[in-house]
Amino acid sequence: MIFAVVFVVIIFFYVVAVYNTFIRKRNSIENTFGAIDVMLKKRYDLLPNLVASVQQYAKHEQNLFSKVSELRAKQFGSLTEKEKSDFDQAFTQASRRFFAVAEEYPDLKASENFLQLQRALNEIEEQLAAARRTYNASVVDYNNAVMTFPSSLVAGMFHFPKKEVLETPAEEQVNPDVKKLFNS
Repeated sequence: MIFAVVFVVIIFFYVVAVYNTFIRKRNSIENTFGAIDVMLKKRYDLLPNLVASVQQYAKHEQNLFSKVSELRAKQFGSLTEKEKSDFDQAFTQASRRFFAVAEEYPDLKASENFLQLQRALNEIEEQLAAARRTYNASVVDYNNAVMTFPSSLVAGMFHFPKKEVLETPAEEQVNPDVKKLFNS
């Protein structure tokens, strides 16, 4: 009888410890996604300045500016995690096109304001990449705990679902053609 009580107490404390581990890991994921959210917001706030600095040089590129402004017009704070991820991918594509257009204007490339904004965006992109790596590491750590036995039993009991890592879009996974870069 005493053995059964001790066994139940040990199981209870094990379940509590594993449950608390899942809570800490989930909070870590939310914290790292919060860091990504902050970087996306910084990048989002940088958009009007970039658009304004380029618009004065490239009047005929209104289609691109409209796309960037359309992205900026979305209420960023009210977006879901999935919508923020989609926004991030759309912004990355638009900013690549944006800087490709800027390359065609030597006066713009020499503008100190534009260069400063471009450096700020590059810094934000580097911080965003680091935050994504941290987020993905947290998700992998959490998923390992959710999927391995015996903690998977506790995860199932308390409905701790597997989380998705942030994936790099297919166009970013392709190596650039260096010959094309030097021939252009």
